[in-house]
Amino acid sequence: MRSAVLLSVFGLALSAAAVAQQTAPAAGASGPAPSLTVDRDPIPSPEGDAATPSTGGNANLPNSQVERQGGTYTLRTNVGEVRLNATVLDGSGRVVQSLGRDAFHVYEDGVPQTIASFRHEDLPVSLGILIDSSGSMYDKRAAVGKASLDFVRLSNPQDEAFLVDFSFEPYIDQDFTGDIHKLEAGLSYVKASGGTAIYDTIIASADYLARNAKRPKQVLLLVTDGDDNASSTTLEEAIKRVQELDGPTIYCVGLLFGPDEDKRESRHARRVLTSLAEQTGGLAYFPRRLDEVDDIAHQVAEDIRQQYTISYQPSKPARLGGYRQVHVDAKANGYSRLSVRTRTGYFPKGAVDAPQAKAGGSQ
Repeated sequence: MRSAVLLSVFGLALSAAAVAQQTAPAAGASGPAPSLTVDRDPIPSPEGDAATPSTGGNANLPNSQVERQGGTYTLRTNVGEVRLNATVLDGSGRVVQSLGRDAFHVYEDGVPQTIASFRHEDLPVSLGILIDSSGSMYDKRAAVGKASLDFVRLSNPQDEAFLVDFSFEPYIDQDFTGDIHKLEAGLSYVKASGGTAIYDTIIASADYLARNAKRPKQVLLLVTDGDDNASSTTLEEAIKRVQELDGPTIYCVGLLFGPDEDKRESRHARRVLTSLAEQTGGLAYFPRRLDEVDDIAHQVAEDIRQQYTISYQPSKPARLGGYRQVHVDAKANGYSRLSVRTRTGYFPKGAVDAPQAKAGGSQ
């Protein structure tokens, strides 16, 4: 029987125009907070709330660096730092992995920032695999399950992963583990029925990562075949919550094909998944056939392992609050044009913002 876990999260409203324009949104309460529910053994509930994460997890990750001695990774905290995971592509779309620190230039709200630390290595990841278990996913379960396991097999051996399935609400089928057999067993709990609560699942999973993850790098892999029709929150709230946490890079796989595909719903679902990915530095994939999903899992695993990690201390104090737009350029001899993919912005922790009116509208 599925038993509830007390994992509180905050839904803070953000207008659709603000997401598109990368400006600071108005904040406000948004009703019941989504949470993760256990489908297996109970997971101990964390103490405190989402605004003050426990120190047992990775609450300080946005202000952290990673040091490695031998095979051990150690998290070092520097107050006020922002960390970016960045993928660099050349003009032909090929990944570039030979750049040094001097090739990168970071801007926050258009103001140049000083890079405090720079790394290019395969850092271990804490990741959540989020599988749509709505009724329409019934015939896709086997292929999605296989791709999910292949994704984990191709990841860093020191990665940890948890498995969530969601329909009307999200359920944890397997807590954090590095054991592929436990994840495989967790997939047996995924049953196809009900609606599709994408936004609630993103918020609850990002908050769960912030509280419980042990690795310095966070990723969510979302696999769905439709549009959100069951969340109590909005797309804007989901994106803002991730940005407030300086949270996970989101990769989306939209299985938006088939004879019963609703073209209008499919277009909206594509926009939603693309926005989730672009705002967090990830990618959205839209395969034309189910047999392409496994190859996409390979691409995502490879992308994660090839990223640069860049940290800087913002020149604008966190206490001033407001959404911060981030842009990274890369220039190097031998390359005529380089593009950098990373998260587009964040909300600083410890900010003191004036009260604002609740934003209207939802997706």
